[in-house]
Amino acid sequence: MSVKAFVDSNIFIYLHDVTAGRKRERAKQLVEKLWDSGEGCVSVQVLQEFYVNSTRKLGMPQGEAEAQVVRLSAWTVHTPSAHDVVAAIRLHQSEQLSFWDAMIVQSVRQLGCHILYSEDLNPGQTVAGVVIQNPFR
Repeated sequence: MSVKAFVDSNIFIYLHDVTAGRKRERAKQLVEKLWDSGEGCVSVQVLQEFYVNSTRKLGMPQGEAEAQVVRLSAWTVHTPSAHDVVAAIRLHQSEQLSFWDAMIVQSVRQLGCHILYSEDLNPGQTVAGVVIQNPFR
């Protein structure tokens, strides 16, 4: 049985950051594994964050960043609804997460993923049934 895994935008940023060293290599391994297995998941929020941060922080040309977003759109993508925003607000309040992290967790839950790969939350922590894993540890 396959286990779907959700990948936060910071993993994709490291994948394209030529100065990231070991983090870039680990991001590459993880993303390749998820491509090969078909288990990779993202949200519209992740696609947006990747586009903005890759063009601003990495200086990636807009056309290349757009092409990467199109490529990642082949993964399972969650498009949040107004209901998801309300659920994220409740997670934000009950779990003491930033609102944006709560939106990510809500997307993970909606896609039925059990793993969230991210550098932004506490590794090993379980939030609303989602296990946080930092692939760089």
